[in-house]
Amino acid sequence: MSICFRKRAPAGPMTEGKRRTVLGPVGAVVFGSDQGLVGRFNDVVADYAVKALAAPPGRPRIWAVGERVHVRLADAGLPLLGVFVVPNSVKAITPLVGEILMESETRYSRGEITELHLFYNRPTSGAIYEPVQQRLLPLDGTWWRKLAEIPWPTQNLPEVMGDDTTTLRALIREYLFVSLFRACAESLASENASRLAAMQRADKNIDELLEDLNGKFHRLRQSGIDEELFDVVAGFEALAGP
Repeated sequence: MSICFRKRAPAGPMTEGKRRTVLGPVGAVVFGSDQGLVGRFNDVVADYAVKALAAPPGRPRIWAVGERVHVRLADAGLPLLGVFVVPNSVKAITPLVGEILMESETRYSRGEITELHLFYNRPTSGAIYEPVQQRLLPLDGTWWRKLAEIPWPTQNLPEVMGDDTTTLRALIREYLFVSLFRACAESLASENASRLAAMQRADKNIDELLEDLNGKFHRLRQSGIDEELFDVVAGFEALAGP
């Protein structure tokens, strides 16, 4: 992509950094979960997306990945275009990414959306994750120029075989595919980490509850034994009295 960018100037609408130059409906893909026992996993990414999408003008158009985050976004009053099933394995990520690309590119080419953003949870350390946002389309002009300025590791510069436009389009499509794949994979990793943390908290709560119940049981049992002993002593003293 660096070599292709050196040979041609950016074509089509471009933006600089986070500044918006294209006004119109914003498309967004929000990655969540289909299953429970994940703590606040869906709430965190949904609240982050709602807050981020409240700033741009116009109503956003959103695809949800996961039934639970779909419900959460619907409760927030956001317009939803559809819901995708969360992949249950790494092999299932590729078909999902293909569906998202086809749907988003069709609407982008028709002008139904002017931007495409991703919202997902990214793992940081251990069972900790954080919500992040990534803009896929339109391409960032600053990113384009920085990529074109990357020095080649050898003196033999590669050449683009065939049509530059066709090659560049193929590379950009691969870039979009990899970005979506990474977002989905990181979301799944965060979901599993959140589920593991929720199970660990539940296990800890169960242990604490068992310890508390065992303590109450022993106290009640000891109290019952003490009462029986007091009754025996009182009876003995009554019988042994004058």
